[in-house]
Amino acid sequence: MIKAFFYTKKWFWWAYGGGSILVLSLWIQVQLTVAINTWYGDFYNLLQKAGEYKDNAQEGVFLFYSKLIGVEYIINGFDGIPSFAVLAFPYVILAVLTGWFTRIYGLRWREAITFNYIPRWRNVSQDIEGASQRIQEDCNRFARIVESLGLQVVRAVMTLVAFIPVLWGLSNTVSIPFFSEIPGSLVWVALVVSIGGLIISWFVGIKLPGLEYNNQKVEAAFRKDLVLGEDDKENYAQPENLMSLFTGIRFNYHRLYMHYGYFDTWMGAYDQFMVIVPYLIVGPSLFSGAILLGVVVQVSNAFQRVHGGFALFLHNWTTITELRSIWKRLSEFEKNLEKYSVR
Repeated sequence: MIKAFFYTKKWFWWAYGGGSILVLSLWIQVQLTVAINTWYGDFYNLLQKAGEYKDNAQEGVFLFYSKLIGVEYIINGFDGIPSFAVLAFPYVILAVLTGWFTRIYGLRWREAITFNYIPRWRNVSQDIEGASQRIQEDCNRFARIVESLGLQVVRAVMTLVAFIPVLWGLSNTVSIPFFSEIPGSLVWVALVVSIGGLIISWFVGIKLPGLEYNNQKVEAAFRKDLVLGEDDKENYAQPENLMSLFTGIRFNYHRLYMHYGYFDTWMGAYDQFMVIVPYLIVGPSLFSGAILLGVVVQVSNAFQRVHGGFALFLHNWTTITELRSIWKRLSEFEKNLEKYSVR
């Protein structure tokens, strides 16, 4: 799976050149995100001080619109603080182009895996059950998940590198119980709640990988009987046998849905709680006058970014579960290709 794309000369430029382009694009997007977080501070501080412009409303309105859609930053040779439009427009364009290129990259990876398997599969001494599904469906799903998840991992690492210093600096503006004497307290809070959530998620979703794997096995057995029945309805695809096979599918799905219900309940509660955590932390400092509204918004945004980076695997637990299941099936398929290969 990995070697077929990253260890062959044919795909060298796509694997490493294309990967480098994606990394560069993500780095630029993260830097724009950091700049937008800085913009939040200035903009919301302006809103909090709006009453100071009651005697000169025109100046206040001018500053308000300059923060949102002004182009003075470009006119002045990229000097000063850019407006939201100057930051957001290139971010959106770059995000769209990155999404398009990522899909192309995943398709090339799928092509590399598929045509690595095909000649090896044609050179085996006996049939391998589910070979067509491994080559067509699992290769496709593997490439699509890795394309998405891989991009998120790179983005998360870059986000942590960019936002941890921001959140570390903002930690000096607030006082947190039990963490107030610790430098970078907000960073440590984000790390603690992320690791805690990941550990609980592991226990809640511990049965999901096995159930996903079993699900593919019972689905494959049902599909195989239908395929054989296309050529021999006398001996295959009998209603009684199909009903028996489908009963196994139904039983496994009920178990799968039950455990996903537990997991979704936990994740829903956790995500809602994490929305208010930064406000619980900085709220007292706001009402005591120690900080302004802009700092609250900056802390909230930076905290969510850092927590999102730490909690990447937590928020993609079901996707990782599916990927583990696919990896296990493809690994078994590769072992069978080696085992039954005609030397």
